[in-house]
Amino acid sequence: MSHTERFAVEIWPGTAYPLGATYDGSGVNFAVFSEVAQAVELCLVDEAPDGTLTEQRIAMPEVDGFVWHCYLPGLQPGQRYGFRVHGPYEPANGHRCDPSKFLLDPYAKAIDGQVVNDPSLFSYDFADPTKRNTDDSLPHTMLSVVVNPYFDWGHDRPPRHEYHESVIYEAHVKGLTMTHPEVPEEIRGTYAAVAHPAIIEHLTALGVTAIELMPVHQFVQDTSLQDKGLSNYWGYNTIGFLAPHNAYAAGGRGQQVTEFKAMVKALHAADIEVILDVVYNHTAEGNEFGPTICFRGLDNASYYRLVDGAKEHYYDTTGTGNSLLMRSPHVLQLIMDSLRYWVTEMHVDGFRFDLAATLARQFHEVDKLSAFFDLIQQDPVISQVKLIAEPWDVGDGGYQVGNFPPLWTEWNGKYRDTVRDFWRGEPATLGEFASRLTGSSDLYEHSSRKPIASINFITAHDGFTLRDLVSYNDKHNDANGEGNRDGESHNRSWNCGVEGPTDDPDVLAIRRRQQRNFLTTLLLSQGVPMISHGDELGRTQLGNNNVYCQDNELAWIDWDLEDEDKRLLAFTGAVVALRRKHPVFRRRRFFAGSADHGGESQLGDIYWLKPDGTQMTEADWRNGEARLMGVWLNGSAIPEPDKRGRRILDDDFLVVFNAGADDAAFTLPTGAWGGQWCFEVDTDATTVDPGWRAAGSVLTVGGRSVVVLRSPREAPVPATGAATPKA
Repeated sequence: MSHTERFAVEIWPGTAYPLGATYDGSGVNFAVFSEVAQAVELCLVDEAPDGTLTEQRIAMPEVDGFVWHCYLPGLQPGQRYGFRVHGPYEPANGHRCDPSKFLLDPYAKAIDGQVVNDPSLFSYDFADPTKRNTDDSLPHTMLSVVVNPYFDWGHDRPPRHEYHESVIYEAHVKGLTMTHPEVPEEIRGTYAAVAHPAIIEHLTALGVTAIELMPVHQFVQDTSLQDKGLSNYWGYNTIGFLAPHNAYAAGGRGQQVTEFKAMVKALHAADIEVILDVVYNHTAEGNEFGPTICFRGLDNASYYRLVDGAKEHYYDTTGTGNSLLMRSPHVLQLIMDSLRYWVTEMHVDGFRFDLAATLARQFHEVDKLSAFFDLIQQDPVISQVKLIAEPWDVGDGGYQVGNFPPLWTEWNGKYRDTVRDFWRGEPATLGEFASRLTGSSDLYEHSSRKPIASINFITAHDGFTLRDLVSYNDKHNDANGEGNRDGESHNRSWNCGVEGPTDDPDVLAIRRRQQRNFLTTLLLSQGVPMISHGDELGRTQLGNNNVYCQDNELAWIDWDLEDEDKRLLAFTGAVVALRRKHPVFRRRRFFAGSADHGGESQLGDIYWLKPDGTQMTEADWRNGEARLMGVWLNGSAIPEPDKRGRRILDDDFLVVFNAGADDAAFTLPTGAWGGQWCFEVDTDATTVDPGWRAAGSVLTVGGRSVVVLRSPREAPVPATGAATPKA
């Protein structure tokens, strides 16, 4: 490798803002922050005829406010570059500058290549960590790329679906598209594949309004996984907060930016929002034994939380080796600049923040009024998009469900746990199940938030798929090479009588019914439902509840659908459509529980009914063995107006839940709650009975099933007393 100049380069002072590499049509401005640096070199990288990398180092002549900068006229997009920082290497004082390490630009808009496991990436000698390793890391690391920001967005407009009208679909770029037969093989697993009409048609037919993509910021493949023949499939190992992950691009170098924008444009044209799962709590550089790729070599003490009194160690609340220093103005600026870039330049519609409790740790404790949340609150761009917190981390006091500021929504882990417990038949779950079904007011109402603060989910990428939730009692993670020690051990799952695959028709029937029960509960709960990709198709991971390292068929959706998979897909779409059609299932305010609800009806907005059709009492709620109950929803008692200010009037609904193993009788309510009822959903029936039922009729509700009945505001055809068909 040569460090000789390949041409005489003209260097102008440039500006300290914006940070990163900015192409203006005539040249490129470079700016990078480092408070500890004594000198910074900009390194331009090209490829020699023999394939080796050549490097031209340019001393950055200007520094303002600890931002080193220069402008190179004539430089064009596609140029690969990085930095070398000269300064103190004093781990005991928190400093790890090392000019032998080629560093990524924290503001790189595109990144080329991947990290290749090599000792040169580390500033210490493996045999003796007290000794320095000054081998050059350039041949083994990633390179920043100058990009052209222009893209023809045409008439692109954000869909801006309101939360209460949203159905979120969590998906993985590769896992969603890798085996779809209608997606051309050459683009499978890429942004272009997500934009393919076959994928968009699936999403629109299902009725989802937003796709929440697992990490697409540039991430690093863990060398420890590579050594075992595995990979970081999920991508929670970010190194570039402004760069789309390059492995998800179908084209060549730098095409990931254009392809990502084209994907967003196509999804927006289908009225689907794009939400990104973002990892701002840590980076891919790990702890003190990790590689030097970017932040560590630029200014370690400014970017990372270090242990007080032992600054050679990293304070870790993420379980990944390090945590970003959230009280550093430069870290906060990086995160805010990143968020703003993805909204303004990449047109995304919101973010789900991984381990968001770490972002609140301005000091040791979780502080919901930390500087990060203050910045979000006042930002005119970020405050207007969807903000979803994963409200926990692995540090002390890290479980913060219900404690985020009013602007935020949260993954409701208590919803997941309660609904799983109810349907597996755990005792004394009725009361909390009712609370989760109605929007978790106990978690959110105290802070003036509404039901939409709750992102409801049964499954997500982390844990069992829906099919595995009803097929396995225990995790089966041996393929991960960690002796089945990884992943959650307490899954609140039930295998319906047999562990794993079976041909027993009775067990299979219960499993199918349980999947329908979970989906119906999820989609008809107040709050915002989130479906994990493939759950609508019966996707299985064969009991592996932690496929973070499985970039293969085990983790990808299998699009070779059997008849039962197609039926489950049709069922899911029908329940999504029922939710979309009836606002009583997606209220913007909590139930009042009385006639004082601001609606048209003089009745209360919700009543809980026991099997005889009468109202539940305190004793009924305290009955730990109770498994059967109904909830009557008053469609004339929706207090909020529609977008045009008109009163919302809907049909009345009765939803009956039977988590018991046996069929049970349920009497349709009479009197003020009475009416003519028709079936909308019966998870225990092969078809939905089209007939009508009168008040006082006795229904047989199948064991472990949900029945949803509707009473229209207008008079129906005469009622009958026929029984619902059974599976």
